[in-house]
Amino acid sequence: MSVLKIHLFGRFCVSRNEEPAQGFDVYKEQELLSYLLLNRTRPHSREALAGMLWGEVSTEKAKKYLRQALWHLQNAAGAPPPVGSGGGGGVLLVGHDWVQMDPRAEVWLDVEVFERAFMAVHDSGGAELGAERVEALQAAVGLYRGDLLEGLYSDWCFYERERLQNMLLMMLDKLTSHCEAQQQFELGLLYGSQILRFDRARERTHRQLMNLQYMSGDRTAALRQYERCVSALEEELDVRPDKRTVALYQRIRSDGGEPAPAPVQEGPREAEAEATSLAEVLRRLTQIQGILSDVQQRVGKEIKAVRLALEDPR
Repeated sequence: MSVLKIHLFGRFCVSRNEEPAQGFDVYKEQELLSYLLLNRTRPHSREALAGMLWGEVSTEKAKKYLRQALWHLQNAAGAPPPVGSGGGGGVLLVGHDWVQMDPRAEVWLDVEVFERAFMAVHDSGGAELGAERVEALQAAVGLYRGDLLEGLYSDWCFYERERLQNMLLMMLDKLTSHCEAQQQFELGLLYGSQILRFDRARERTHRQLMNLQYMSGDRTAALRQYERCVSALEEELDVRPDKRTVALYQRIRSDGGEPAPAPVQEGPREAEAEATSLAEVLRRLTQIQGILSDVQQRVGKEIKAVRLALEDPR
């Protein structure tokens, strides 16, 4: 069977042999498959999936819709399970009360490639990266064709979207630092500009861009970058620039035309501290997500119980 190629960055897209795959057009089925793909390492309760996707109807109807969606997805993948078997046979492993992505399924997933590239470099500084890892990062960044599942506004998707966007920013930061160390000015400016499109008040990136422009000989652009940094910090956070940013600005402003110095190295401790801070934020968000998920499921069950009681007051 040919490999399914699934893109979750940007709009949901499935292809087979470089042609659009048929049978993946139903919106709820796209959401179900996307959720299972993003949480592909563990099984999921049928009841929880049904409640998450069809929480507005009764439990019985929600489970029926889930059964139909699973059948359609398996059929679209090219290998539906035998009727009544409850087994696997496509891209899914389907049990009596659980569902999971089949780890043996021949599926290429853009998010999986993206995450693998991030994990390979998450504890390395950009200036330390070798050519192979830089190439892998560049390929991963190229997969980010847009935010995760554009057009989907489910609660679970917002968390995943934020998580993957943070990974993108960290990878772009490493690529910018690599270009700064290698004096690849134009490419470094491109990566840094991409970061600011997501977070215009990211002061570290403004410093990197100022230095890249200064090193490339464009002192005017570096000074203008500082002004953009000041405006962004004031408008977004109501703060003034860090002393390191001001010091770099003064250094560039007072330059008398001497050859551009080497890149300003902010040091591994700063990069490590930033990565640690982000990891702690991610850990806390994951904990909050788990709590909210439990609460949402309990509330959903209570709502269904009340609805059923209203429908049958006996």
